[in-house]
Amino acid sequence: MPELNELARGARVMVTGATGYVAGPLIKRLVGAGVRVHAAVRDPADTVKLSHLAEIAESGPGAIEFFRADLLEPGSFDAAIAGCEIVFHTASPFLDMSKISDPQKQFVDPALGGTINILDSVNRTRGVRRVVLTSSAATMAGGPDDMEKTGGVVGAASWNTVSSLENGPYLFSKTVAERKAWEMAGAQDRWRLVSINPGTVLGPGLNADPTSASFDRVRSLGDGTFKNGLPPVRFGMVDVSDVAEAHFRAAFIEAAHGRYLVAENVYSFGDLVEMLKSRFGDRDGYPAKTALPADMPRYIWDTGRSKKELGLSYRPLEPALAAMFEKIEARAV
Repeated sequence: MPELNELARGARVMVTGATGYVAGPLIKRLVGAGVRVHAAVRDPADTVKLSHLAEIAESGPGAIEFFRADLLEPGSFDAAIAGCEIVFHTASPFLDMSKISDPQKQFVDPALGGTINILDSVNRTRGVRRVVLTSSAATMAGGPDDMEKTGGVVGAASWNTVSSLENGPYLFSKTVAERKAWEMAGAQDRWRLVSINPGTVLGPGLNADPTSASFDRVRSLGDGTFKNGLPPVRFGMVDVSDVAEAHFRAAFIEAAHGRYLVAENVYSFGDLVEMLKSRFGDRDGYPAKTALPADMPRYIWDTGRSKKELGLSYRPLEPALAAMFEKIEARAV
């Protein structure tokens, strides 16, 4: 999209969670378009953790400047946001539930408190005209009860009303954080909020040591975790590169607004296993059965707005899944 690159060139933006899974490809896209990126990280002196971003900066033509910030430290994003016209808020914990001992502290506090903290800084920075929020498809539906209300359609108008701290705390954290963001956006008229709501995000990413739970999910498909059966679910899934592109376009397409569901298609975990089998052959750790119950309902993921208004053309999922699986196996050696 050359004309969009022209619009972006020379812009100054801030990215929260700059070492994160989605942020890496986003920053690469921004720097490649000549954008100056203020990268908010916990420790700007951690050269190992920032090495992939340093490589991006060297490739130009844009630039990266690192700033120390903490989601729960009031005012810590002020310096990073200063001078920026666009803020990308990508930071939010996405951890495997087996690693969670305190959902309030590990999910809700950083998701909700971090959003409030960052938008407070945005409200103090007069030059900001747009905020692009990394949300989740999980905010659009939390289960069958939500789907019944929308006639089986997941999309910009639907909300998760069933998740809670006790039942689906990650989904709950993303939902309360996005709702708060829209509340704060509606209380002023200087900056516009746009949310990107991806399904399950797949792909190798750029970080050498990724912490996203997406990697745990893919790893579990081949390590015997589900040897006796897979969870009977279907979910929208998408290449991380497409998620990054969606953020970029949401920032620089002037008419972009509202919530954008981002997913290439809807898949079951069994579909992913079959993709891995076709690429890598049979493995002892694969589930014995991959088919879903015949009577399982099918829902519609309405991604029309992302295609029509953002001009997204989704990549096939299998190459992203294969590259991700190869990265997981390489790290296990």
